[in-house]
Amino acid sequence: MDLRPLRQFLAVADTLHFGRAAERLGMTQPPLSQSIMALEKALGAALFVRSKRSVALTAFGRQWLEHVRPAVAAVAELPAIAQRLRAGLAGRLSLAFVSNADYSVLPDLVERYSTAFPDVELELVEATSDIQLDYLLSGRIDAGIVISMPAALSPALSYRPLLKEPLVAAVPEAWIDEGRLAIVDGLLHGDRWMAEPLIIFPARVSPDFHGLVMGFYRSKGHQPVIRQEAIQMQTIISLVSAGLGMALVPASLRHLARTGVRYMPVADAAPELEIGLAWRETDDSPTLAAFLDVAFRDRG
Repeated sequence: MDLRPLRQFLAVADTLHFGRAAERLGMTQPPLSQSIMALEKALGAALFVRSKRSVALTAFGRQWLEHVRPAVAAVAELPAIAQRLRAGLAGRLSLAFVSNADYSVLPDLVERYSTAFPDVELELVEATSDIQLDYLLSGRIDAGIVISMPAALSPALSYRPLLKEPLVAAVPEAWIDEGRLAIVDGLLHGDRWMAEPLIIFPARVSPDFHGLVMGFYRSKGHQPVIRQEAIQMQTIISLVSAGLGMALVPASLRHLARTGVRYMPVADAAPELEIGLAWRETDDSPTLAAFLDVAFRDRG
């Protein structure tokens, strides 16, 4: 429907006077009267009761007014909304993340972005790295915090690191009480612990993480005894709590307190795990551009 007769209807409804309404609209009265009559004909109902001395809204006109006023106001806001969308100040952003990011970069990143862009609807999706890459390629998400996996990265995706952190050993507390591990000054010493059963992230989910742990063991001349694989960090820690084995996990996971689990730094130089941000190379969304600016600000 043309907005002009709607604005004319509002002017008459507000003034209840065709002459004053025409003056407000910068037009003469006869064309205004003809426009209102054409609108009434199109609607199939009278909007005003006219007499020589007064103009009043009909019952239908009063009810329709309740719908017309917010509709016209909403249309008037469209240019401003478009400007905010172009600037990335409004809209929607879908961000996926691996579970360990919840204990490291995710809370700060979400807080900084939400503070800077409070009117953007932010959807958070927890998913493993392999699933996130599929989501990115299909357009299901806009960006993903993934465990570094450059070998599996599609040319259609971009990636930049966010954080590197050392791995620490998550071990059953009972093993420490039993003297099963060599601990000196709060550090896991030697390599005897490498013969203990291991709980590990599967290679299909994160080749880099799996390879990092396997490579560390092999560099010490050990082949790990894999007791169980699990795709969620919380699940891995639960299995450690149950005494099924130990695990090498990112240091930030120490924030995940679990009864029966101790996090022990490794005395030898522990490998570092990298997590970073992935997104579609050709995605020119203003909300994504703003998010990337916040994510990598002051990171070089």
